[in-house]
Amino acid sequence: MKIAVLGTGDVGRQIATRLVGLGHEVRLGSRTRDNPAGLAWAAEAETGSLETFEGACRESEVVFLCVRGEHARAVLGAAGNLDGTVVVDVTNPLDFSSGFPPTLSVANTESLAEQLQEAFPAARIVKTLNTLSNPLMVDPRQLPDEHHIFLSGNDADAKAVVRRLLESFGWRPHEVLDLGDISTARGTEMWLPLWLRLYGVLGTPLFNIKLVRAT
Repeated sequence: MKIAVLGTGDVGRQIATRLVGLGHEVRLGSRTRDNPAGLAWAAEAETGSLETFEGACRESEVVFLCVRGEHARAVLGAAGNLDGTVVVDVTNPLDFSSGFPPTLSVANTESLAEQLQEAFPAARIVKTLNTLSNPLMVDPRQLPDEHHIFLSGNDADAKAVVRRLLESFGWRPHEVLDLGDISTARGTEMWLPLWLRLYGVLGTPLFNIKLVRAT
């Protein structure tokens, strides 16, 4: 599968590396083609390359959006025509302008994912992987117990594509929970302030949500 990963930070490189390992043709997207982190990744990736955002998305079947939330809309705007493309939104609307801990720039009555879907109505946006650290995104079996990940999106077929990719990362079928339409991303984005507090208490990002319900 031809997949673009937009963002050369830790999340983008981690996801891109996993996708290359699974045999996909991966293009890492950056604002410029001389991004040092992107060039270093491309030099090590057997079937990966560094492109501009638009170049990475050209002919891609799936696009992973792995940038800071404040840049998400501009990056998708620079990606070119995304009509019909499955866009995996891994972003969070964290606002660090007043220091740490960050606040949310979008919350309660809307989500960043909804804003992106409204701005790019022909793209098929699926929110997922934004509730945990990047090592666990692509290797969930690092934790000894089962744990859960979520999907939000308006397009059932797009969510099915993303579900298959998540399962290829190692997520078990029953661990991937479809919350419903794109508005349900409000809940997963608002989890981040608590996630950050837990990180501070636990001293490690290697933890996640496990849902337990009465039988």
